[in-house]
Amino acid sequence: MTYSAESYERELQLFQMYMKDREYAKDTQTAYLHDLKHFLINIEGKKITEVTNIDIMNHLTLVRESGAGARYRNRCQSAIRLFYKVMIKFGAASANPAMDIEKAKVDKNRKPAFLEKRYLDSCMGMIGGKYRVRDVAIVALMAYAGLRVSEIVKLNTMDLSGTTLSVRGKGDKWRYIPLPRELLELLQHYMSSERIEPRNKKDEHAFFISQFGRRISKRMVQTITETIFDALKEHYPHLKGMPLSSHKLRHSFATDLLRSGVDLRAVQELLGHEDISTTQIYTHVLDETKQRAMSGVRPSLPSFAANNS
Repeated sequence: MTYSAESYERELQLFQMYMKDREYAKDTQTAYLHDLKHFLINIEGKKITEVTNIDIMNHLTLVRESGAGARYRNRCQSAIRLFYKVMIKFGAASANPAMDIEKAKVDKNRKPAFLEKRYLDSCMGMIGGKYRVRDVAIVALMAYAGLRVSEIVKLNTMDLSGTTLSVRGKGDKWRYIPLPRELLELLQHYMSSERIEPRNKKDEHAFFISQFGRRISKRMVQTITETIFDALKEHYPHLKGMPLSSHKLRHSFATDLLRSGVDLRAVQELLGHEDISTTQIYTHVLDETKQRAMSGVRPSLPSFAANNS
């Protein structure tokens, strides 16, 4: 028998209403709703009041066995936990079976993959096509200003003011990035000469416009970077085994800043991390810097070798 989430329509409506009322970020709402529907399918028609922590553990195990990592598994758990919190609030449940389930351990010492600056610079020269200026601007904002894909999509024309770019990040929190001259000039050129006129009024303020006259989509941004990375790996075959994605451009930006001696707090602000512990995953480059520094130290010390005479 095939199960669906349609029989939980009322519960899903309450869940969506709560997230909207509490002003959860749209990306979070979409992700949590997706995760929750997957869970509701897996409980195979059970009433939500009959679900136990064992049912939830079984679902999370299936998520991990499907190839998902610890972070995704934990996001699924957070969605289920919030769902039951909402159900209790509206009187549709009396207990939260997800409350006492431990989160999966995430390897905080995992080194993020990044590209050396010379490869980033090469990427820029590999971008071609009719919308080359737009695509270079998109990739440059990720590689040289640390923007996320979702932040690229949400950019509006009024967000560029003077030499500063206003960026609406996770949780709709704003951060302000002073742009380097070269990147500022590129964005100004795109705005004045290359930006397509939007077809829909709702998209009239969108910074990046697709060839269809609409605000550019996440998938289009990812396609642009995937095409570039394919070209990069063809040019540099030794990179073929490296997992590259749009987010790796952001990793590369953070890594290059720390290598240049930028303070960790400043990097946190530029990346828009709420917690500095998130920024600390990039400090592996500081270990490399310290190792290079110490390799040049040549102490002049007295010899304590054993006297064999």
